[in-house]
Amino acid sequence: MENQKPIEKKYFVYEKIDETKDVLVIRFKPEDGKPLDFKSGMFIMISGIDKKSGKIMPARAFSISSDPASPILELLVAKEHPLNNSIHRTYFMDAAIGDPFIVKGPYGQFSFEVDRDKKVLFIAGGTGLAPFLSMLRQINRLSANIDSVLIYSVRYPTDIIMKNELSELAKKLKLKEVITVTRPQPNDGWSGLTGHIDANTIKSQCPDYNEREVYICGPLAFVKAMQECLASLGVKKENVKADIWG
Repeated sequence: MENQKPIEKKYFVYEKIDETKDVLVIRFKPEDGKPLDFKSGMFIMISGIDKKSGKIMPARAFSISSDPASPILELLVAKEHPLNNSIHRTYFMDAAIGDPFIVKGPYGQFSFEVDRDKKVLFIAGGTGLAPFLSMLRQINRLSANIDSVLIYSVRYPTDIIMKNELSELAKKLKLKEVITVTRPQPNDGWSGLTGHIDANTIKSQCPDYNEREVYICGPLAFVKAMQECLASLGVKKENVKADIWG
């Protein structure tokens, strides 16, 4: 694991789950049956293969949400996203079980070290939860003594990804799970935290933030806002790692 080099492997669609209204969980099995050698937090480039021509489609980057020890590669995919002033529907929506994909990776410096990071703060927006799922699953598998806080922002309660698994991990691990809903609606049944994550959220939910390694993942605007919040709290830049998408 010390000197990981990107490799290319063929994977096949194994399972597709409509996790939320906007997010698809898609899982792949490797052709060679072996787990990809990566550190939790890293990402891959993945390309579909045209069924008629065999042409490899343009690659897209996705953070890996599965445990590094698992041969199953899991991704959290937004069903639709803005593209050239229009809304693009991801081709994963039309992928069938057994369809082949080409995976290249792993890539990125946004990686978690179980032996190094003993106190961490994870800050996620939307599908930016993906790398933290990978990290938490690894912590759980290793029964590692990691003191972690997850502050996770979603628009609506129904947007919470892997809600039940997160609750179970919070029970099993030294994990404080904090979910905030930014667009609460009447009668949506949400009684938890509301509003966007800001400096006060971080201070109130994680008072010892300055003692922790901080990881942020989400859209560009979200990550920039979180970096500004942490800077205003006096958190050192070298203690903050950010992964940006979109």
